Amino acid sequence: MPKHGGSPRIWRWLCAGLVAALPIGAAVALHKPDNPHAVGTFHDDSAMFVPAAEQNTSADQAIRLQALLGQHSVLAADLMRSRIRGDDDFVQAANAALNKNTDDMSALVGQLFGAGAAKAFSPMWSQHIVGLVTYAGALADHNDSERKTAKAELLEYENKLADFFSGASKGRLPQADARAAVHMHVDHLTGQADAYVAKDYATADKLYREGFQHTYALGLALDNALLPKADVAVLQQPIWRLRSQLGELLAEHAVLIEDTTRAAASNTPDFNAAGDEMNANTQDMSAAIGTLFSASAGKQFQTMWASHVDALVSYGAATAAKDRGRQQAAKIRLATFETQMSTFLGGATNHKLTDAQYAAALRDHDQMLMQHADAYAAKDYVKAHDVGYDTYNHMFELARTLADAFGESVAEKLPQGGAQTGYGGEAGLVATW
Repeated sequence: MPKHGGSPRIWRWLCAGLVAALPIGAAVALHKPDNPHAVGTFHDDSAMFVPAAEQNTSADQAIRLQALLGQHSVLAADLMRSRIRGDDDFVQAANAALNKNTDDMSALVGQLFGAGAAKAFSPMWSQHIVGLVTYAGALADHNDSERKTAKAELLEYENKLADFFSGASKGRLPQADARAAVHMHVDHLTGQADAYVAKDYATADKLYREGFQHTYALGLALDNALLPKADVAVLQQPIWRLRSQLGELLAEHAVLIEDTTRAAASNTPDFNAAGDEMNANTQDMSAAIGTLFSASAGKQFQTMWASHVDALVSYGAATAAKDRGRQQAAKIRLATFETQMSTFLGGATNHKLTDAQYAAALRDHDQMLMQHADAYAAKDYVKAHDVGYDTYNHMFELARTLADAFGESVAEKLPQGGAQTGYGGEAGLVATW
């Protein structure tokens, strides 16, 4: 299992002033990948439908804040890396995706905490992003003086953000704790960029993944500090916690698959490091299944899921090489996985959904990731980011479906620290609330 260092102490500080609570969970507002304004989600065989009335509760909005913060971290890291590489086309597409994330986050802050909060939040968050890009530019230009200036300015922006959140919490989130948490966010992003430019890809990708986990958990901290206690109480219910934890694992899977696929398609030297983090996510997902069901179930899941991951990466590499034979072979492997995993999930959940419904959900997932690989290989980076954005959201739809099918009795097996291992510093946060 992966080990993550450096964060337990700061997370203990963050916990100190907050309301005692267990980890929370929920699902983001759901929509079809091609229609972000849909009010309900139907698939061809009704595998997953969440009525509109259930999509916009406080719990849904709370987990969406976690999701958007986690997504911000990986989008920002991707943008910084492309700036370092001098890949201008990718920079523009990544910047557009990050702006979309910022708009979504600002709108959500307004829904959760009021229009005044959103108006104050949006420019501060945008300044933060500009600072990150400036930092990456200084690295690309090998300008150490500019890099130090950019880092100092970033910390100023972060202090403003931390003070904003601390003030909104009305004392539930102490200023010092908030600042420590957002400083860690900057350290993850600048640290991964430092390692990337130094060609230390193992460190860069380790921090890439830790940064996602940290910001996702930061969303949890903000939810518990800023939301009314009645809403926090709903979020403590086992089924909601399970939705949150599965959503995090599946979303991380999607972004790491895309990262590895890009490396495979570009034949870049960070492929092995990206693959290592992706494999660590697979281990964590398998550990989750082992915790919720049994050790043997976890092992069975890991074998199938690892094959699924390998097939997706193979498809991306074959697409870049324009090797239709290997593409087709990867598709066949994915179809086999979808059938086998749907049978596994059907048995695990006493067939609350049909095997065909599970297969449809998994097929949607695989098709979206193949579409991302197709777009990236064609250097249509705008489409690649659009598909990636929707794939990320789809993971929370899938998480909600699985959590609800697993049921309350299974959800109650979820430890306070989450179903997966590898939480590192975040384990201290979620375990003590």
